Amino acid sequence: MKVLFHKLKKSNKALLIIFNITFIAYIVSLVIIIKSLLSLIGIETVLRIIFIVVTSIWGIVFFIWNLVNLILKKNKTFIVTCLITILLSVAFVLASFPINKLASGAGNMVESEEILYTTDLIVLSDNDKLEDDDKLGMIKKDDDIEGSILAKELIKKEGLKNDIEYYEDYYSLLNALYDGDVKGIFVSDNYAILFSSEDKFKDIANDTKILYTYSKKIKTKIKTTNAKALTEPFTVLLMGVDSEKDGLNANAAFNGDTLILITFNPKTLTTTMFSMPRDLYVPISCNGNRYNKINSSAAYGTSCVIGTVEELTDIKIDYYAKINFNGFIDLVDAIGGVDVDVEQPDYDYYVEAHGYGRLCESNQYRENDDEHLICMNTGMQHLNGIQALAYARNRHGFLESDLARNRHQQQIVEAIAKKAGKIKSYSDFEKILDSITNNVSTNMTKNQILSFYNILKDMVSNSLNGEDFVTIKKTYLETYSLPVYLPYAGMYTSALGYYQGSLEAIKDLMKVNLGEKQKKIIKTFEYTYGEDYEANATGKGITTGTKLGTVPSFIGQSESNARAWASTNGISITVVGSGNTIVNQSISPGALVANVSSIIIELGGENQTTDTAVDNSDNNSNDDDNDDDNTATNSDDDNTTIDDSSNSSNDDDSGELSTIPGTPDDSTTNDSNDDNE
Repeated sequence: MKVLFHKLKKSNKALLIIFNITFIAYIVSLVIIIKSLLSLIGIETVLRIIFIVVTSIWGIVFFIWNLVNLILKKNKTFIVTCLITILLSVAFVLASFPINKLASGAGNMVESEEILYTTDLIVLSDNDKLEDDDKLGMIKKDDDIEGSILAKELIKKEGLKNDIEYYEDYYSLLNALYDGDVKGIFVSDNYAILFSSEDKFKDIANDTKILYTYSKKIKTKIKTTNAKALTEPFTVLLMGVDSEKDGLNANAAFNGDTLILITFNPKTLTTTMFSMPRDLYVPISCNGNRYNKINSSAAYGTSCVIGTVEELTDIKIDYYAKINFNGFIDLVDAIGGVDVDVEQPDYDYYVEAHGYGRLCESNQYRENDDEHLICMNTGMQHLNGIQALAYARNRHGFLESDLARNRHQQQIVEAIAKKAGKIKSYSDFEKILDSITNNVSTNMTKNQILSFYNILKDMVSNSLNGEDFVTIKKTYLETYSLPVYLPYAGMYTSALGYYQGSLEAIKDLMKVNLGEKQKKIIKTFEYTYGEDYEANATGKGITTGTKLGTVPSFIGQSESNARAWASTNGISITVVGSGNTIVNQSISPGALVANVSSIIIELGGENQTTDTAVDNSDNNSNDDDNDDDNTATNSDDDNTTIDDSSNSSNDDDSGELSTIPGTPDDSTTNDSNDDNE
């Protein structure tokens, strides 16, 4: 060893300095690249190990070989090996930047264990302050974080001494504010987006103002799971988050207008998409399974949406992903736009307003004046991000309304999936990565997100071999118009019921793709020569199975008719008064039968007799009606009428009778098809 050091001292001093600097630089850069590569768990594991071993061996070889070169004074060989090593060091450092960005971006998409919850105390716009004797409204549910828990903390923080009135539902709470029963109410900070879909509250942003606000980070109830590998079939619930700002809104509550349940089988590279109309009337899991529109579950946060969808579909949701609509624009632009066959609107008034062969929609900020309107031609079009979002949002131009919008969203998702397989440069990849990481939140772990690389590699391989990048199977849920009176909120709402047979077909398709059911082999199909063949979306045209029913008006009917209806629907009936004709009923016409357990009718009119039967064809909860006329889905065109002559109680279970409002006419119905989607 002494001889070695002695010979090194006699070597060229300048070259010895270069040797030391080069070796140290290489070791540092090697540590940097190895650290970056180790963060890519699940991505090309064998190649990463080979790279780490080879580059480590090179470091050892460089050290020993160039010591020998210095001693033997092989300066030319020494300089060449140093140049190679320096170039490798620079390459390692440069390569670490995109790798770290990829790993960091994946980590940014993982939803934090702590979410910022915000509650607002709002009043009507013409109110300037609260007096101590003013009543405030609050949600009765003690576990509602923004509506109750944080509301109570806000009261304590601000020292408010007002009496509190408790309400079962947010619509009841809002009605109390609008009707003057309370001076202020506690709601989520996203309340304007959450509740503006109902006509009565479409101008809620202007009708109200915030007096106090209070925020707090709370640990989420949703646990990130590591149990299911992405090499096995899995499910993802895709949720659109409406925000006028870039990035995801931190609040737990969000707009639930876009809900798509996706199943993916990585072995067959097949996916199914089930878009759920926002007005679909289903039991809300976190609200005592009380029926309401499915988008209302978003007011209670992600866990409530997941629970509601799981109960509806009987399918476990493995993962969820929330995407901000503005991030959607960035994503489409990042891949250079998408090619979509833009559907021709078929609503006459809309076609007259915008012209045949044109589709127009408000911009990403929901501005729909002439200056900001986003218009495009129908037919096959190349759409940028703003146009793609406008098309995905549009429903006012179509008789199918929400179902048409769901179809458009599936078109856009399919177009994005196919275009993503044609990425050819790192700059394009970087743009896509930025658009996703800043605007997507998920319960997947970072490693699970990174493992999508392997799936994407298989998809690209398919594409290069002339096969489909991914096979996408679409669905279509057959629905019918369902105007419902909400006794707890004292208002009517235009909802959508669904045919159980159609839903079962969609559920079967998803379960087959997940490997939970065997695929049924279809041996025959009908095809007309000379027509283009296109496979129908699963569920389309199936109008079998049970339907939700609503309570009819019994006013003017006989007691026997009411008893027959109650018996058919499994509802207990109590009769008060005397006479031959029903003059009052405790449950409002239009109330959902599924929410009713008993009903009280009042008899009167001694000299009036009627044998007119109550029509149960649209109000029987066990109705198997397959009439295609009942499949209308546009709640704007709903022709169902409810006798507005009845006077009855707003309480489903109350034994008291009182005057109730009748069904409002078209000008006052709380129609969900407004401009505030």
